[in-house]
Amino acid sequence: MIISKTPFRVSFAGGGTDIDNFYMKEGGAVTSTAIDKYVYVTINRKFDGGIRISYSKTENVNKVEEIEHPLVREALKLTGITKGVEITSIADIPSQTGLGSSSAFTVGLLNALYAYKGESKSPKFLAEQACNVEINLCKEPIGKQDQYITSYGGLQHIQFNKDDTVNVSPIIYGKETKKALNDGLMLFYTGMTRAASSILTEQKKNIDNKLDFLNKMKEQAGLVRDSLKDGDFETFGKILNEGWLLKKQLTNNITNDEIDLYHKKAIEAGAIGGKLLGAGGGGFLLFYCPPHKQDAVRKALTNLKETTLSLEPQGTRIIHISD
Repeated sequence: MIISKTPFRVSFAGGGTDIDNFYMKEGGAVTSTAIDKYVYVTINRKFDGGIRISYSKTENVNKVEEIEHPLVREALKLTGITKGVEITSIADIPSQTGLGSSSAFTVGLLNALYAYKGESKSPKFLAEQACNVEINLCKEPIGKQDQYITSYGGLQHIQFNKDDTVNVSPIIYGKETKKALNDGLMLFYTGMTRAASSILTEQKKNIDNKLDFLNKMKEQAGLVRDSLKDGDFETFGKILNEGWLLKKQLTNNITNDEIDLYHKKAIEAGAIGGKLLGAGGGGFLLFYCPPHKQDAVRKALTNLKETTLSLEPQGTRIIHISD
């Protein structure tokens, strides 16, 4: 049996500039962190030679081609594992909530599949392969940041170059800065889920008309990196807010009146800045708020479920191997 553990992520700035329609023209950049919420993928030998997959539903098939789950089907094809396996997944957070769950699952699945074959792969390799599975093989209209941050872990500034290469640069910060960031971040679940693909499909269609917004968002990824290096959380919070205002200009379905009201209430209660995570339309709201004002924010958002989070220094890893 093989078990992989892969972190979800929080994107602070630059989301949307990791989509190929944009970065192949302008170059993209994001600043993101892995967090202490995970997806676990288990792979075990199946005695009868068939394939069993358990996620929100259960599939029992005899051939890889019969698998309905596109990510599992293409990952098995890619790794050459065609029979006699049972795959299960368990996650700390529901899917379609803006924390990069789909890419975390893909990265963790590939890591576990290669380990099942007796192979250890680098974060770079796993990120590249996950991008291939999701973007090229499954034709998802998504970007590349999630695959890289969940593979590498940590707090990273990631550049997406015009030649389709990717540079991952860890942000160096001290213990006090890490503590202040962990203590100041607040995460609230809106209770709404959404399929990112529909929002991102529209966003990709609009990219040529939104280059100015996206270039500003790319610049913000560098500003967030610098503010975190300097421990300047006032600037960090303000950039979160400015980025959210820019992101709302990309398509009409990124936000709604309810989400905007939650955001407004949190800012009025004392949060310095905040944003909706992921493609939009639902999921989690992230805020940066000084600890002494957090109770007021909780009171303002009393009907939302708060979830604790901390920065996760490690990316995907194998946590169990047995015969």
